[in-house]
Amino acid sequence: MTAPHGTRVTLLGFTVPDDVLADVTARDAVHATQTHTLAWGLVATMRAAGCHVSLLSAAPVSTWPRNRRLVFRGGRFHHDGVEGRLLGFVNVLGVKHLTRFLAARRRLAASPGAGEVLLVHGVHAPFLWAGALAARRGVRVVPVLTDPPGVALPTDGRLVRLLRRLDVALVRAALRRCAGVIALTGPLAEDFAPGRPHLVMEGIFHPPAGVRPRVEAAPDVREVVYAGGLSRAYGVDRLVAAFRALPDPDLRLLLFGRGELTPWLREQAAADPRIAPPDLLDRDVLAGRLARAAVLVNPRPVAQGFVSYSFPSKTIEYLSAGVPVVSTRLPGIPADYLPHLVLAELDTVDGLREALIRALALPPGEVTRRGAAGREFLRLTRSPVAQGRRVHDFLASLAASPDASPTGRSAVAPAASGR
Repeated sequence: MTAPHGTRVTLLGFTVPDDVLADVTARDAVHATQTHTLAWGLVATMRAAGCHVSLLSAAPVSTWPRNRRLVFRGGRFHHDGVEGRLLGFVNVLGVKHLTRFLAARRRLAASPGAGEVLLVHGVHAPFLWAGALAARRGVRVVPVLTDPPGVALPTDGRLVRLLRRLDVALVRAALRRCAGVIALTGPLAEDFAPGRPHLVMEGIFHPPAGVRPRVEAAPDVREVVYAGGLSRAYGVDRLVAAFRALPDPDLRLLLFGRGELTPWLREQAAADPRIAPPDLLDRDVLAGRLARAAVLVNPRPVAQGFVSYSFPSKTIEYLSAGVPVVSTRLPGIPADYLPHLVLAELDTVDGLREALIRALALPPGEVTRRGAAGREFLRLTRSPVAQGRRVHDFLASLAASPDASPTGRSAVAPAASGR
């Protein structure tokens, strides 16, 4: 097969400069840090595979009124050695999809060309359909599936739920026209892009610049830290209950992020001086805070319908800090991560408490050994270089396989999923 080194790759998605992210985050109800991290990890991975990468990006923002800005204008940018273009759009329900589709379609009309690769980040119907039209010109369109489409929120009204169902149908139809998919989990590819070749790539170890070595928070104080969405869906309420059941007065619980539990967490901090009020930190600052923790925790409940589609990206972020990591046994976490985690076998308050006790009881030598082993595991298997080799081979297989037709009418190609 022909190796795709030197292939021109356009990444269509949400890969914006750091200052753009900081600006939109300051005005938004949702913090798009994980999207941002994966986006730039994809860039590093493709460059490590020898590809020339250019970017077409929209600001990752919530729809008005959750984000109060109505109009986002386009323009060029240069960041981390990569050329990109911001796509303009109108941030109103329905109009947002239409204007993003038109902006992406216009930019893709001339480039990329036949034989080139278009990576589409996420299950965003406007971008997937802009890609589906580009596929007619011989462009290899490869979506990167990070979440299932159309996930309903408790606050959704009837109209929004109807639009979400329509969005799912549009996404499925567009995925049938792609050459193949890269997905965080196997079920995500198999259920939403059946019959398309797929590569499972659950994450990329792409640490931010300036990560500091692990240091203690303060003498005789040990910090239990969670970073992510502050919601019941992520088990944050169970983590707080588990922590409050620990008797050690020298423990501190720090929660970094935002979500619907923020007011409740402030009440918990007022009731227990060991709990700090929730805070939202810049990614580089957060990396240093994670590195000084005694334990990092992912308390996400297991009994949720979408967890088989999800890989918690904080698993990589936590392991890179060199700190003991407590996690529930989520099905989207590949088996080779498990030796590096302290598993809460039950995702209950008692299960989390018991796992925290075990992690906090680890002797210093074992903490050091685990930290070094976790980072080495990520370097060898999830770095941009390691993942770039896998993406390189996958794209080469798509170029060589007659079954990887973008029309969706050909025979099924075998899945490429090794981890």
